[in-house]
Amino acid sequence: MSLTLVIANKAYSSWSFRPFILMRHFGIPFAEIVIPLGEETTRAEILRHSPAGKCPVLRDGALTVWDSLAIIEYLAERFPDLPIWPGEAKARATARSLAAEMHSGFTELRANLPMNMRRAPKRREVPPEARADIERIEAAWAAARQTFGGNCNFLFGDFSAADAMFAPVVNRLHVYDVPVGAATRAYMDRVMALPAYRDWQKGAEAESWRIGKYEDL
Repeated sequence: MSLTLVIANKAYSSWSFRPFILMRHFGIPFAEIVIPLGEETTRAEILRHSPAGKCPVLRDGALTVWDSLAIIEYLAERFPDLPIWPGEAKARATARSLAAEMHSGFTELRANLPMNMRRAPKRREVPPEARADIERIEAAWAAARQTFGGNCNFLFGDFSAADAMFAPVVNRLHVYDVPVGAATRAYMDRVMALPAYRDWQKGAEAESWRIGKYEDL
């Protein structure tokens, strides 16, 4: 059966970005439906695809899977031969813990530095609460690379679901020119160099939709 990924604007939708970059990176074929945010018809259009009324949504035949982490877990089961999660048990457990932490946490970072793939990098004042989130993220990335990353480029060696979950953070740190350590910057550059990341970026730049609360920051 063919897969369809229903996403919101590529410029702003961090939740949609996660399954997209994962599927593109691992070569999982899918059709794409983009529903722009902030329109009068937005909620009705999303409800046509998802009972939760939110993007992203993955359709696999008659099955509907919503929420970025649930979609990633489904894809890992649907394509067990792909290294979506690390193969070693301890690495896999840690990767899932980090993905869950990203999924439910870092609210100050999200609130103060929303994703905008079109924003030209420019430094913005970061309040202490958001700075604490960033410090935790840097520490988590460093610990994962040190313990499980080996000499490879990503958190657990090769690119995995954990990197996909943090891809929107890479954009946030980059476009708001957040001061980070050299190792963090190197990791960000590797993620941003991925063809799947660049593919999403090109899509965001081609969009005509604009939402002021994101563009004016």
